Amino acid sequence: MALQLSQSPPSVRADSTVPHSVSAQKIGLASPLPACRFSLSKDVRVKLKCGGRTGACGVRCSLDTAVAAVGRVTEVNKDTFWPSVRAADDKTVVLDVYTQWCGPCKSMAPKFQGLSEKYQDVVFLKLDCNHENRPLAKELGIKVVPTFKILKHCQVVEEVTGAKLEDLVMAIETARLS
Repeated sequence: MALQLSQSPPSVRADSTVPHSVSAQKIGLASPLPACRFSLSKDVRVKLKCGGRTGACGVRCSLDTAVAAVGRVTEVNKDTFWPSVRAADDKTVVLDVYTQWCGPCKSMAPKFQGLSEKYQDVVFLKLDCNHENRPLAKELGIKVVPTFKILKHCQVVEEVTGAKLEDLVMAIETARLS
């Protein structure tokens, strides 16, 4: 099974064939994209070719379906993080970078969930800093967990390291008001 791009950004040749598991960087969409509000679902049309037949097979590209949900915590990975941040548009985004074995991370998880319910105008994301997501963690400059990155317009504006709820709340409030 391969995806054929029928219309694509300038860095991708039209009608080129790429594996269905291709990441944004592999097709030339470096993260973050140069135009922060670039919408893949409007500018990239994916045509699926299955065994010689062309048509819709019910498969959707994760780059097309990124949603910036409020009122809950959304788990992201290296492929869905930047599309989710871009989908947030003007909203503040708070990213919790954690590991499953980290005690302070575990103690912050229910508090982070509570903040997502309190701040209905903020997007809350979680990134497990496992082996698969290490390249993104490195890109974000993560050196310790938990680390909380607060973003506005695809740019990091605040950072809180450690299980410091009061500092996190103050950073969120500052970012919301800016």
